[in-house]
Amino acid sequence: MDRRSFLKGATGAACLCGTCGGSIANAVAAEGAHWAYEGHGGPKEWGMLSPEYAACSMGREQSPVDLTKPIAAIIGDPMTAWRPVPLRVQNNGHTIQVDCAGGGNLMLDGKSYDLLQFHFHHPSEHTVDGAFFDMECHFVHKAADGGLAVLGVMIAKGGANPALEAIWQVMPSKGGESATASSMLDPSMLLPKDPVTFRYAGSLTTPPCSEVVQWVVYRQAVTASAEQLAAFAKLFPNNARPVQPLNRRKLLLDVM
Repeated sequence: MDRRSFLKGATGAACLCGTCGGSIANAVAAEGAHWAYEGHGGPKEWGMLSPEYAACSMGREQSPVDLTKPIAAIIGDPMTAWRPVPLRVQNNGHTIQVDCAGGGNLMLDGKSYDLLQFHFHHPSEHTVDGAFFDMECHFVHKAADGGLAVLGVMIAKGGANPALEAIWQVMPSKGGESATASSMLDPSMLLPKDPVTFRYAGSLTTPPCSEVVQWVVYRQAVTASAEQLAAFAKLFPNNARPVQPLNRRKLLLDVM
């Protein structure tokens, strides 16, 4: 299914859900010129909006990419040492984001990255063999030297997701709003059981598109119900950057 057809169908589903209830840059990038996902200020214009956003059009290691024809490799699983966090949810105008200060860390290739936040995209930003998933969740981590590691998890229509339900119950409908709940949330509840991952070096998927990200995208998707997907699509019909060229980068599939 192509992107236009996918979005048309998903938006229609959201419109039927009348009772249903950004971005990496929000946590780790400096404030800059206004940008959008469609129309004026959309992805094709990001690189022209500000000198700080030049990498969005000039970069050679941009994200997301199509995850196809990877090289099988034995790299080792990413080691997450996450902890339950108080449920703090914000609508930053680009996505629904869950703040994870004190939520633990990730060990990747012998380097420690602190979990900052996770957020969602509709439809998925990465594709697998050219196919979109319904949504994608990004877990954003930052190392002491400023480097980033992002774990991506695809979300496909299926059974209801209890972890998503807890977030959806309090997610604000307007940009700039935030909400908290008395409950705790374990981020690991949103990870798939199969540890196999795609690996590549890339960028933020939002301005300034900085090429400082080690990407780890799980091959297996988690599920969300049609109602859960429609609730998010009602707020964000499209908050996904189009796929970027892989160029000369290596795309690995960690098989161990």
